[in-house]
Amino acid sequence: MAASFRRVAIVGTGLIGGSFALALRRYFPDSVVVGWDKPQVLRDALERGGIHEAIPDLSLAIAGADLIYVALPVGHTIELLPEIARLAPRNALVTDASSTKRSVCAAAAESFREGGAHFLGGHPMAGKETSGIASADPNLFRGSKYALMRASASEKRVKERELHVAGFVAVIEKLGAEPVWLDAESHDRAAAVVSHLPQLLSVALAGVVRSQTDETGLPVTLAGRGLRDALRLAGSPYSVWRDIILTNSDNLERVLDQMIQALEQVRSDLRTRALEEEFTAAGELYKILRDMQ
Repeated sequence: MAASFRRVAIVGTGLIGGSFALALRRYFPDSVVVGWDKPQVLRDALERGGIHEAIPDLSLAIAGADLIYVALPVGHTIELLPEIARLAPRNALVTDASSTKRSVCAAAAESFREGGAHFLGGHPMAGKETSGIASADPNLFRGSKYALMRASASEKRVKERELHVAGFVAVIEKLGAEPVWLDAESHDRAAAVVSHLPQLLSVALAGVVRSQTDETGLPVTLAGRGLRDALRLAGSPYSVWRDIILTNSDNLERVLDQMIQALEQVRSDLRTRALEEEFTAAGELYKILRDMQ
């Protein structure tokens, strides 16, 4: 039987944490959801109806929680994990929503000790180009993959941990997400390709468009939905991405090198029929992604 979470502490009530809180309120009405964040963010979370109670003191927010959901920037998560591990109730499950996993899971391995709370690394593959509780959506996770990190082979209290993990899996499935199990190394390699690279390409494309725009406003004034769709991710602020990039720079350098080579190949094929093959291959991948939705 999976564990039930009667009291849930949301550490960070922005877009992801706020969306998770709103979803819990909708699908698990018997759970008490409390939030920890900056005072104004907590006030906004209360007004949105995401949390029952705003608690600006971390120790009080975590006290008595069965589930502690950490939805902070990667660097802030790493900084707070030792304190969260110290404060968390013994049988609580602590899980994070960070977009990179190696640094977070390494910090968790140092912080969570035998006899304390359990830790589960996680990353919902969902989001928006806008941030904050104002953009939170209880359906944000629906139809999305939810990456979960496998337990270390040396981890003890396995059965007890599995009970709590099964409870969390049941929660995210109720929210409409599909759990995907992998290790932190594999996650960061994959996320660099399917999440972090598209973000950087969108930023780079925006830079090219801006540099090509003259005093008349062209070519931007001629743009349609295609450019807008391609630049959607460019609306995401650097503050959200700084720690993600810093903690996955090795994988990003590798895929950026491949991207540069691919662009060089496209340039060399501009006047040949080989470019048709690139279009065909790209179209096939798009169909696969479209059918996954």
